[in-house]
Amino acid sequence: MRAVLPGKPQAKLQAVSTAQWHGRCIVVYISGTALVVLAGPDQLLQTIYHDEDERLDAVALDEVSGKIAASSGRKVFVYRPYGEDEGALKWSLQCSLAVDDGHDTPLSLSWGASEELLAAGSSLTLLSTAQTESELWSRKLANPAKFARFSHDATLVASTGQYDRLVKLWRRLSFGSDDVRFDFTYLPHPTAVTNMHWRRPHHREQTMDNILYTTCADNVLRIWAPMDPHGLQILQLWAQVDLQESIKPRLSALAEPSLKRYVFIIDGRDFTAATECAVQRANPRDATDDHALDHLVEVARRSPEVCVVLDEQGRMSAWGLENVGCRARKTTNIFNIAHVEGVRLHLKPDATPHEDYVQFQNFCGDSAGSNFTVLAHHFDGRIEWLEGGMDELFDPSPRRQRLRSKGVWSGHAGSIKKIDRTASGNALVSRTTINESVLWKQKPLGTGTTLVRQSEIHEPAHIRKMCVLDEGNLVVVLHEESIALWDTRADTAIRTVSRTYSLKGRALCLISLPSATANPSVAHIATISSEMKGITWEVALPSRAPHQGINGVDSSAQLREFCTFDLGERDDLAFVLPVDPAGSVPFISGFVDTFARDVAISCSHSGVLHSWTAKVDPQGSTVHWLLTSSVETAIEKPSRASGSSIRKTALVDEQGTGLTIWDTRGAQLEFDRRFTAQDVIQDLDWTSTPDDQSILAVGSPHRVLLLSQLRYDYLNAGPAWAVIREIRIRDLTPHPIGDSIWLDSGNFVVGAGNQLFVYDKHVDITDHLVTDLSLPSHEGASNDIFDVVARLNGPLPVFHPQFLSHCVLRGRLPLAQKILVALHKSLKFLSEGDKLDSFLGLPVDLFYRDDAELSNSARKGMGSFYSDFLDDGDSGDVVTESLAAALNEKLTKTAVPRLSGAEQIHLADIVECCATVERHRRSMDENASCYLLFFRQHILRKAQQGVGQVMISWREISWAYHSNSQDMLIDLVSRQFQGRMLWEHARETGMFMWIKDAPALRAQFEIIARNQYTRTDEKNPIDCTLFYLALRKKSVLTGLWRMASWNREQRSTQKLLANDFRESRWKTAALKNAYVLLGKHRFEYAAAFFLLADCLKDAVNVCINQLDDLQLAIAVARVYGGDDGPVLREMLQERVLPQAARDGNRWLATWAFWMLSRRDLAVRALISPVHTLLESPESPGMQAKSFLADDPALVMFYQQLREKSLQTLRGASRISPRAEWDFIMHNARLYDRMGCDLLALHLVRNWEFLVQPPEREKSLEQAAPDPRKMLRRRSSLVVADLPTSPRLPDMKSGSTKPPPSVFEEPDANSLLNSFGF
Repeated sequence: MRAVLPGKPQAKLQAVSTAQWHGRCIVVYISGTALVVLAGPDQLLQTIYHDEDERLDAVALDEVSGKIAASSGRKVFVYRPYGEDEGALKWSLQCSLAVDDGHDTPLSLSWGASEELLAAGSSLTLLSTAQTESELWSRKLANPAKFARFSHDATLVASTGQYDRLVKLWRRLSFGSDDVRFDFTYLPHPTAVTNMHWRRPHHREQTMDNILYTTCADNVLRIWAPMDPHGLQILQLWAQVDLQESIKPRLSALAEPSLKRYVFIIDGRDFTAATECAVQRANPRDATDDHALDHLVEVARRSPEVCVVLDEQGRMSAWGLENVGCRARKTTNIFNIAHVEGVRLHLKPDATPHEDYVQFQNFCGDSAGSNFTVLAHHFDGRIEWLEGGMDELFDPSPRRQRLRSKGVWSGHAGSIKKIDRTASGNALVSRTTINESVLWKQKPLGTGTTLVRQSEIHEPAHIRKMCVLDEGNLVVVLHEESIALWDTRADTAIRTVSRTYSLKGRALCLISLPSATANPSVAHIATISSEMKGITWEVALPSRAPHQGINGVDSSAQLREFCTFDLGERDDLAFVLPVDPAGSVPFISGFVDTFARDVAISCSHSGVLHSWTAKVDPQGSTVHWLLTSSVETAIEKPSRASGSSIRKTALVDEQGTGLTIWDTRGAQLEFDRRFTAQDVIQDLDWTSTPDDQSILAVGSPHRVLLLSQLRYDYLNAGPAWAVIREIRIRDLTPHPIGDSIWLDSGNFVVGAGNQLFVYDKHVDITDHLVTDLSLPSHEGASNDIFDVVARLNGPLPVFHPQFLSHCVLRGRLPLAQKILVALHKSLKFLSEGDKLDSFLGLPVDLFYRDDAELSNSARKGMGSFYSDFLDDGDSGDVVTESLAAALNEKLTKTAVPRLSGAEQIHLADIVECCATVERHRRSMDENASCYLLFFRQHILRKAQQGVGQVMISWREISWAYHSNSQDMLIDLVSRQFQGRMLWEHARETGMFMWIKDAPALRAQFEIIARNQYTRTDEKNPIDCTLFYLALRKKSVLTGLWRMASWNREQRSTQKLLANDFRESRWKTAALKNAYVLLGKHRFEYAAAFFLLADCLKDAVNVCINQLDDLQLAIAVARVYGGDDGPVLREMLQERVLPQAARDGNRWLATWAFWMLSRRDLAVRALISPVHTLLESPESPGMQAKSFLADDPALVMFYQQLREKSLQTLRGASRISPRAEWDFIMHNARLYDRMGCDLLALHLVRNWEFLVQPPEREKSLEQAAPDPRKMLRRRSSLVVADLPTSPRLPDMKSGSTKPPPSVFEEPDANSLLNSFGF
């Protein structure tokens, strides 16, 4: 925590108490109905709230027991400390006592010996709090007490009443608990007594005379001491100091007269401790020239008490009191220590008489290096912590600053319910439940930032919304039927303008509209009602010139109605909210378009989000509004929402526990999480790094989670958001959080109860929340939140494994190999602490050059055939096995900058996989290379992380399905499992989804059947029954059962299998057995008996519904019924495609459409939403809205498929140019979010759109235009697969297989036509 504003201290004489307890300097003060306990300027120990509505009157802290006593009316509450040994010091309520003296006078409290407590009101009451709480003694007073203080040894009590000139001195005669007696005398004063102070010893056991200091309204300090122990008076007047005469300006004629005097006593124990600390801090080399320290040491030799007198001009006079209480006082016993200037008290210039008072407490810690501390309790609602060295304070030479302000404790008297900030984040206004509003500004404090109160707004009427303008100089307040402008440049805000307004509906928000310039002279604010009607007001900002009015305030700030507007009807509207400003200060220049930053969001009860931007037109006196995005979230009745100006929106469900984060520009769901009922979400706040990386604060009653956006990770399906910091306030206050907000510096302000907590932007990178993210190392990186978020986002170095993987998926394997070769060369000479260039010294144009040009340059000179004979892996631009071994050896020994440990392991996997692909490059095509690369990564990662049987994604299955090197892939995949591939391995590889050749499919399925049978030593035929029956090899299965003599089911099974299942009665018997097995939950065996009964559809349903194995169902259907079988087609249409639509899985959809021979739809499914291509539209689920439903690899796949055949070209031609444009730009943004900016640049620079035929040609041609003419560069391998009939078969008609595809050799005329000849 950087700073704390614990709450507004009450303006009461006993609202603050300090004590030195067990080596700690503890301060406790009253704020509203709470006790605030602190151990430093920004070290809050605890906040203790009272259930009673009455405010507290007095507080006292016992230096011996550490107990805290507080009074409220006639009640006294006693709190005892606990948890000190565990390092978590807290206080809990010990007891509450009622003092019944028949009056409502506030009590004054003072601790005595043996945990006795004195409570003074209309009577003096002595209470015991040690073991059992009891009243020991009570005496009525003639005048209710204003002060009542125990001396240090608890033998004397000094009390005085309001406006009383007599101090009643009580002497305790007996200390027995059964018989407590006091007698008393009077200490007369000429005027009313204003304060009193007992001298404190160095330690509690020290025996010393009781000395009483009193001050009166005549500005005289009187010192009372026991000079005559045999006299009638207990204490006698020893000396007095005239406070008015003690301060005289050095230039009397020119100095401004000062009438106010403030005085406090520095006890000998604190003066001695502060002097010792000053001597310890002194530099021995400069000790001979340190006149201030010499002067302090000279004073300390006389062991004085010190009387410090101050005035409002910053002048100070310090007087030493030597041998106080001695019988023969000398004139030298009171001597001047210093008469200096520069002790500023930061008094409020326009304070009311009730606020114009300052009370001082002082102490010095026992630990080495402690400074002398002065607490100045200003009755205008603040406590200032002032620190400095005693040598600096009493230095006779001029000094600019003698005491440094370490913090100001202030805040509110009521509970904070709302915080609003300026667009720049430099100022904020906090508002309480009692309409108490305070404007705060940031102030640098040491290495951090704190908040300083600038102005207080007194507005009794109900406030709907507030808006802070002009860096906190103006505040606009919106009421039910009026709007007011407040000038907040003075300590007390002034209402300059108030206007009434009329609006249809209820005003929902108050929005600050972006200006057209960076330094505007006017500001515009708007409100929008529940009927989507709005009013815009124009605010004339005050001039920046020095003000000449009262308190520096002029009346140049004006407010007028600018225009009204209508955003259309929204019957289902839930709320309209201004967006949180993120990034740079918003201003709009030029035209208003969808690229402008948002200013507001609206949400309907059905969960439809709308984003709005606006531009003010001063000449036309209007505001242009534009709907920038619309997102259907399917979240019914959202309870809370928050948007940022850079197109991020957080939405909370009706229960308040489900949080979703949406990218409104791409209508993508990026985060979906459900919290517990105890963590109901009640606040959302956005900010961003300087490079527009978003950060979201999610507030619940007692904690705040800070979420950072992450790079998209499509390869590992990684999250797009993660928690990087957790802020808990339960240890500081039991009050729930009212509101929170970001400052522009990255600091975070939390308002809870009447307190404000300012948390700095430091992130603990050793916290498990950050370590789980594998934060990459970075040269010279700091741990502030902006730097941490920037390292989790932003452009990746070209040697990052994600960049390399997407190079391969983009079809740029030669570039990936060039990068790895360059990395190997760079790591050869890299030593610890060296920086590594993000581009590895490669030219930038290499990353966005055309693929063909790069491929040609990569293969010039020595080919990969000779690369095995080169030394140390220096093989040109390809990654050979020798180079891969050398590079991986380096990676195991060298920490690569900007990579985490997990990323470095992933990089080593990619190196090994690239070497494997290069070895087989000449025997496989590009699609097979992609599959092999990511299959190898999958296997390596599974071995490293111990992941269970997770299948490879449909992306890799699609690559392999469209490969012409499937024989090679089958061989390599089989070898991965040492020829012992089981069905779980086959499902993991997706093999039976991508094998196209029917004989090869059956051959591999038989291998699986054989391996399933031999997987155990007992060789159970049940394990392979489903597979052999799918192959229609009942005879083989019968032979296997013949050898299973150990199986108790052998005889019955053999007898059953011996029958002819073409007969209906045996089919019925097989069905009966299948249903019995279903009842016994032997699902795989039941599916086998369904096949025995020739019920393929039932067997497939069992695989899907009971076994939850879609791949097994498809494999059985393909093997048993063929790719053209009606069961497979029905399953694809009724099961697979709807599932792809619900999940938004484009890879699954394009595979299914291709299996159905609908290649045109297979291409369209890569761009168009899947549910729009189905005859029976399927509502997309939440997963379909996720960012993971997109994948930049779809671009390369679409480019490849659309040029594959005439039917795919026909499908691509049905995609509108605008849709294709949006598809490319959307994927470019995905690359950017992934940190692969160079790939985004390559995509937009080299993408070729289809050539659309002219409109005149479309109208003249009766038939559809030749799709081949749409390619800019004709491919000679376009398969002519269009059916002879002009109408394509219906997807659901179960039509027969189209004729085999053939290659169409282009003739010369068509070739010339394609070039325009």
